[in-house]
Amino acid sequence: MANGLTADMARQQDTPARDRLWARYRDEEFANRLSSVPWNDALDTIMSHRSVRTYRDEPLPPGTLELLIAAAQSAATTSNLQAWSVIAVEDPARKARLASFAANQRHIHDAPLLLVFVADLARLRSISDERGHPGIALNYIEAFIFAIADASFAAQNTIVAAESLGLGGCYIGAMRNNPAGVADELALPDEALVIFGMTIGIPDPGIGTDVKPRLPQNVILHRERYAPPDPALLAAYDQRIRDFQAEQNMRVTDWTEQSALRVRDEAALTGREVLRDFLRDRGFSLR
Repeated sequence: MANGLTADMARQQDTPARDRLWARYRDEEFANRLSSVPWNDALDTIMSHRSVRTYRDEPLPPGTLELLIAAAQSAATTSNLQAWSVIAVEDPARKARLASFAANQRHIHDAPLLLVFVADLARLRSISDERGHPGIALNYIEAFIFAIADASFAAQNTIVAAESLGLGGCYIGAMRNNPAGVADELALPDEALVIFGMTIGIPDPGIGTDVKPRLPQNVILHRERYAPPDPALLAAYDQRIRDFQAEQNMRVTDWTEQSALRVRDEAALTGREVLRDFLRDRGFSLR
C-alpha cells in the first residue's frame, strides 16, 4: 500500500477509525469513506474527547500535575515568548470561591484539580523593564492575541494529555463571568487575564456521556476561499444534535437556535460584557 500499511493492518484500523468518526459526525457516508485511514492512539484520544463533569472522590496520582504541565509547555508558542501562565488550585475553599464567580458549577468543587489558564503579558513586561526596553509592542492588541493563543495551545495539550492518561476534564469559560473577582482571588498582576479554567479528575465510571457530534466538515472546512454555510447542512446538523440530546436526556433544541440565543444580547454574556473596561483597568492598552 502507498502509505506503507499492509492490507491486514489497514483492516485492523477500519473499526476504530470508523467508530470514532461516526461518533464525532453521526454521518455514515463520511465515516465509511474514511474508515481505512491510518489510525493510532493519539487520534483515538483526540477523537474521543468529551467534557467530564463527574469525578471519583480521590486525588490524582503523584506527579500528574507536573506531567500535565510538561505536556502544556510542549505546545506551540508565539516566537517562543511563552506568554501564558497556569495556576493550579487544589484548596477546597479557594475552589469554592472561584466556583462562586463561575456560575457555581458543581464540578469545580468536586474535581481534585482546577487549572486556571492565564494570558500573561506581565512576565514579558517585567523582563522588558529589567532589560531597560520600553516594551511598546506589549501595548498593542497583537500582544493580547498571541497571549490568548499561547494559553489556548497549552490548555489543549493539557486536556489531550489528561485524557491519554485515563483522566477527564472540562473547560470552564465561566471563569470570565467575574474577571475582577477571579483576578483578586488569584492575586493576578496587571496585564494578566484568566482565559478559562479546566477541571481535571478521575472520571466517575457510573456516569458516562457520549461524544457530542460536531458541525459537518463542509461547514467548517473551506477550500481555497471562504464560503457561506449551506442551510441544508445546518438543518441536518440540527437534527443530529436533537437526536444526541434525546439520547442523553438533555433538553432538545436546535443547535442553530442555541447558538443564536448565546449571542443574542448583552445579558447572554453573563457578566463578560465588562471585559473591555476590566482589561483597561488592568493595564492592557489594546492599541
